[in-house]
Amino acid sequence: MKKTTVILLLILTFFIVFYLQANFFQMFTIAGIMPNLFVIFILVIGLSSNATVGILFGTISGLMIDFVYSKTIGITAVMLCIIGYLGAYFDRNFSKENKITIIIMSALATILFELGYYFLSSVIIGFDLEMLYFVKILAIEVIYNILLVIIFYPLIQKAGYTMDRAFKRNNILTRYF
Repeated sequence: MKKTTVILLLILTFFIVFYLQANFFQMFTIAGIMPNLFVIFILVIGLSSNATVGILFGTISGLMIDFVYSKTIGITAVMLCIIGYLGAYFDRNFSKENKITIIIMSALATILFELGYYFLSSVIIGFDLEMLYFVKILAIEVIYNILLVIIFYPLIQKAGYTMDRAFKRNNILTRYF
């Protein structure tokens, strides 16, 4: 597939993820906590394309999410931008052919996103940090994201191969899939 086609599919996928996050997963919370599909989505983009695409999609997605849901504009954008870069970093330094590796990467990305978001929010908005409550929420969200990665791993892998072929034409592992 061409890069433009893949980018259009990523934009369409963003709106599907946005719909699922805003509507579907609100009905399926664990202790009132939803998964963060955007972290997984941007991580997969960073893992399968390159740092520029991961950062760009992370920033634009984060700004759109902030405009719709947040009182402060930019915190989600900054954190998803970091996740996009982190995905590219993981791609350069670790194998993404193993399900366990992808699970660990998504858990680390979720932890980094939530820690950064919580810290930046506390600095900008100025609320007191409640670490015990935050750790409980973080643990449930990480487990929820891990379960979703396990369930949707074949789809994530197929999407990753498609993006690899479009953005990294010399990737031997995905050339024949």
